[in-house]
This record gives sequence, C-alpha cells and structure tokens, in this order.
Amino acid sequence: MDEGFDAPLAILGCGKLGEILAAGLIASGWRRPNQIIVTARRSERAEELATRHGLHATTSNVEAAREARILVIAAKPQDVGVLLEEIAADVTPNHVVLSVAAAISTAFIEKRLAAGVPVVRAMPNAASQVGEGIAGICAGAHAGPEHLKVAEDVLAHVGKVVTVGEAYMDAVTAVSGSGPAYFALLAESMIDAGIMLGLPRTTSTDLVVQTMLGTARLLGDLGMHPVELREAVTSPGGTTIMAMRQLEMAGVRGAMLNAIQAAMERSRELAAGHE
Repeated sequence: MDEGFDAPLAILGCGKLGEILAAGLIASGWRRPNQIIVTARRSERAEELATRHGLHATTSNVEAAREARILVIAAKPQDVGVLLEEIAADVTPNHVVLSVAAAISTAFIEKRLAAGVPVVRAMPNAASQVGEGIAGICAGAHAGPEHLKVAEDVLAHVGKVVTVGEAYMDAVTAVSGSGPAYFALLAESMIDAGIMLGLPRTTSTDLVVQTMLGTARLLGDLGMHPVELREAVTSPGGTTIMAMRQLEMAGVRGAMLNAIQAAMERSRELAAGHE
C-alpha cells in the first residue's frame, strides 16, 4: 500500500459494528476523523454519523472507494453482492478489503473484484461495543502478512484478534460470534435463580455480572485453566460440588457442545447460500 498505515479508511455500509469501529479508531488516535469515510444507504444516517463523530459520511460507496485505500465491508450479508458490484471498477490491488460481513467468504468477494485484490475476512463479536471484543481473521488468496497486519490494526481497537485458516471461520462464528448469547442465557438463568432464592433483582444481577467478569479476568489475565479454577472453587462435600453434580446430571456440558456444533453447521449453511 503506497500510503502505508496512514492510508485513508472507508467503512462501507456503516451500521452498528461499523460505527463502533470508526469510534474506536478515532478514540485511539490511529486515525483522525478526516481520514475516515463512512457510507450509509440513507442520507439521514450519513448525516447522523458525520455529526456524531466529525468524519466524512456519504451515501456513495463509489466515492468512498475512490478516496480510501482500506475498505471495510460492514454491510448486511444480503447487501454485500450489490455493494461489490458498485465499487468493483474502483478497487485495485493497492486496496486492502476487510470484510466483517457474516458468512461471506473471501472467494465470494474476490470473484466480484479485480484480480489480485487482497481480501481479509473477519468475525468480530458483540463485546466490541465496549472494547472487549475478539475477532477471528483469515487471509484471502491475495492477502499477505502486510494485509493481515492492516486488518489486525483496525480490529485491535475494539478488542483482541486471532488469525485462523478460513476453514475455521465457521467455528469462530459458533464459539465467539454467537458466544455472547450463551453467556447471556447463563447470566439470565443465574439471576433468576438468585431471585428465586429471595434476592432482589438488582442485587442478583450485580452478583452474577461481577462474578462473570471476575471469572473471565482469572481465566484471561492470570491464565488459569478452567479446570484449575473450577477445582479451586470446589471443596469436598461443599456447596459447589453439589451444584456441579446437578449440572452434570442435567447434561449441561453435552448440551453446550451440541449447541456450538449446531451453530457452526448453520454458519456453513448460510455461507453456502451466499456463494
């Protein structure tokens, strides 16, 4: 890329995730507002983005593709094909295309752009809204380490980044893309249990949310293995072992394995539908 890491960046189809990325890049100082272009289908949405973040917003994907060298495809999956048709004539191998559109393969994008355009696919999750997300990324046929580095730099401003082969992107979707919903269901169940035991809802919510947050810090910051943490909390003949016995008898572990596999299979079905 001729412009290096100071290259202008465009977020095409700027919905919630696109706006989160834009805000993160500006807040971190990695890009100034005048280095970011966002597009929206409605002029009202474009004006809202421009006013809120001080960046350049337009309804023209072609204009954005001509001005930027890093193109983030953030449109809804069903709209990506039309968007690529709009910008195809203006995208060259000097661009880096980073797609955060769910279930859209790099091959799908490459087929609709000029030969040699580097494409990187990513799957962020909902925790990106608070800067604690994680995204799996993979390189397309024409993307090298320097293009992956650009993608990592973009996504690192809203969380962590892991690089995988594209064959594993459906697994990333099932584990971390859908993951916040699994934890939300667990949190809801634990909060209801606290209420059932007589705790006020606010107290039960505080207990559960902070417990989840603290547990994540123990696993992440201290590098504890889940088994190590579980055994540290589980005393012989105590309360935790009785709870764990009930969870095992209910098949919670197997249900989680089956749920995540079902999510992966559905991700594959959706991807096949966009080929």
